[in-house]
Amino acid sequence: ENQPDMVVFVGEALVGNDGVDQVRMFHQAVSSLNRNQKVNAILLTKFDTVSDKVGAALTMTHVTNAPILFVGTGQKYHHLQK
Repeated sequence: ENQPDMVVFVGEALVGNDGVDQVRMFHQAVSSLNRNQKVNAILLTKFDTVSDKVGAALTMTHVTNAPILFVGTGQKYHHLQK
C-alpha cells in the first residue's frame, strides 16, 4: 500500500472553475483510498495566461485546505514561482 509523504494536485490555471471540480474530485479520490490521506498542496501551470480566472485558485485552496505550492509562469523550470 502506498503511503506518500505529500500528495500534490497539478492542474492548469486557465481552466478556471473547472479546476475547482477537478481538484475536488481528485481530493475525494485520494481520501477514498486512504481516509488519512488528503491533497497537501496545489501546483498550477499556465498561470501567466489567465487574468480573470485567478479566483478559482483561491477556491481550490479553500476546498482542499491546501496551499498553492508553485505556479508555472512559462515554459522553463525557472518559471515555477513560489
